[in-house]
Amino acid sequence: MTLPEMRADCGQCAALCCVGPAFDRSSRFALSKANGTPCPNLGPDDACTIHAHLEARGFGGCVQFDCLGAGQHVVQNLFDGKSWRDDPALAPRMFETFRVMRQIFEALQLLQVAADLPLSASQRQELEQLQGRLWPDPAWSEVQVNAYEKSDLPEAVTAFLRSLRDSVQRPAD
Repeated sequence: MTLPEMRADCGQCAALCCVGPAFDRSSRFALSKANGTPCPNLGPDDACTIHAHLEARGFGGCVQFDCLGAGQHVVQNLFDGKSWRDDPALAPRMFETFRVMRQIFEALQLLQVAADLPLSASQRQELEQLQGRLWPDPAWSEVQVNAYEKSDLPEAVTAFLRSLRDSVQRPAD
């Protein structure tokens, strides 16, 4: 099984992270923004107009954010390269699908980290089964992505990761 490259490619996305999620004014964000509302720093070309100065302008949360590639996957694979800008009716669906797909990519990333632990054969088998469920062949459809949270898969990943507590070495005091 070939897992996705867990790296954002903003050029293949439609600025989903700059529009979909809400954020509140805080030490990480200089202003509040409602979900589904474009950040005022988002340019018409889907690029951040203050990207080189995010931290200095109070947007450390943007600097820290990483979709792990979920954004471009949603745009390119689930919406055939379409953008919410070109078809505003797609916006709610795209933003919701991105929100959930990001959870899936985060779970995949955690399992990739877990794969480096000294796992038993049965743990390795369970890890590979979970990876296969998180990255199925054929690939996720929009409907399947949006059913993810109601499935048993999020809890199965969490339970598996919790079961690895004894496999993680704790630093000496």
